[in-house]
Amino acid sequence: MASAGATPLPSFPTLHLVDLASPLAFCKPSKLINEGHDVPRFLTSLAYRDIGTFILQLNHALCPRHEPGEPLPRLFPLVPGSLTSTPSIRALQTLLADIENLVQQAPPDPGPRRFGNVSFRKWFALVEAKLDGMLSSGLLGTTLNVGGGTAREEVASYLLGSFGSSQRLDYGTGHELSFIAFVGCLWKLSFFKDGTQGGDIEREIVLNVIEPYLRVVRKLILTYTLEPAGSHGVWGLDDHSFIPYIFGSAQLTRPIADTDPTPLEGSVKGAPKPSDVAKPAVVEALRATNMYFSAVGFINDVKSGPFWEHSPILFDVSGIRDGWGKINKGMIKMFNAEVLSKFPVVQHFPFGSLFSWDEDPNASMPTQSMHVANQPLATGAAQPPVPLPPMTGTAAPWTQATRMPPPPGIPHPQVPPGPSTGSLVSRPHRGDTSVSESAAAQITLVKSPWAKDG
Repeated sequence: MASAGATPLPSFPTLHLVDLASPLAFCKPSKLINEGHDVPRFLTSLAYRDIGTFILQLNHALCPRHEPGEPLPRLFPLVPGSLTSTPSIRALQTLLADIENLVQQAPPDPGPRRFGNVSFRKWFALVEAKLDGMLSSGLLGTTLNVGGGTAREEVASYLLGSFGSSQRLDYGTGHELSFIAFVGCLWKLSFFKDGTQGGDIEREIVLNVIEPYLRVVRKLILTYTLEPAGSHGVWGLDDHSFIPYIFGSAQLTRPIADTDPTPLEGSVKGAPKPSDVAKPAVVEALRATNMYFSAVGFINDVKSGPFWEHSPILFDVSGIRDGWGKINKGMIKMFNAEVLSKFPVVQHFPFGSLFSWDEDPNASMPTQSMHVANQPLATGAAQPPVPLPPMTGTAAPWTQATRMPPPPGIPHPQVPPGPSTGSLVSRPHRGDTSVSESAAAQITLVKSPWAKDG
């Protein structure tokens, strides 16, 4: 029991730290999701539990805070060019800058190309050749030398996998997920012990590491014209990224205390309206301080035409009337369904000791929803897998953390959205209650483990 006057524990789990006194048997991560029916097994793994825990932990830290004795809440905007005094954060910023600078040694090949610029392979080879040295020096080297250096090989696999595919010349949410795993590995190895955990260091990770990573990736996309990996095209949220929409919406939720759960609705006073994402001038004004608007700004950089036409899902989400907290809740649910539960995305995620394929002892099998059941087979598969029995969600502790209410009882669409329906891009529209029909199909109707009521 906590002593009188002690700070209450937060009402959500945090990613555990490895006991360095008895370290894990580190290994090079390997591919284990080979068929569509491997995805339900992934959803019961320790890796899935840990990914969700870490994202929710970082997400909670970004929500505005009530400050004792202060009339105004504390906000956590992006601060371009800000300097950090935290050595672990500085080390990762230097790492990202060194990786970005290698672009100068691999300029894009001239001439028009429809699919990616082959010079990306030269850049990728440079990163691959120099990565071990980059991770062997300074604070990173000290942290990753555990296990005789075997930890370095395991962690490096996630970092290398976070910048796109040199074979396919593409980048997508699976690569973004790999960077989250890279940072999560460092968290588990106590790399961030030089910061105050429980809010401050998590905010630095998002604002001063993850956002700079996204800026590097956007430079790679523009320099080497990388293709979207596994994109749904106009029917997806974003061609390349998902994480900035989670953290960016968290920056704008209603204020909370450190020990409060993540808010499910409401916005901080003075927050932009969700509908402002369709106003280019507002997006330009806010992209330097908010991750959601920064991501939308990049869409505007690479796409032309009406926003509702090239980004209909984001446009529909902009019609939500219950504030940025509602959008944040929905983005987490959609991330679970459209990233973590989709074979084309997670098939490339590798598993080692830090993000393990071992089964979470507290997890039951995932819900047999359309997202889980309709998974593709690999090319050349001899026969379809044996269907899983009906299931009822997971009991992993982190799945309760968002305290999300059950989705409303609206029928799930029987036909996936696509150009044949013609309804989304024929005219601009937004929902009249909380979300419109396409956003509802993507957000409120995802019967995922993340959507369980806490």
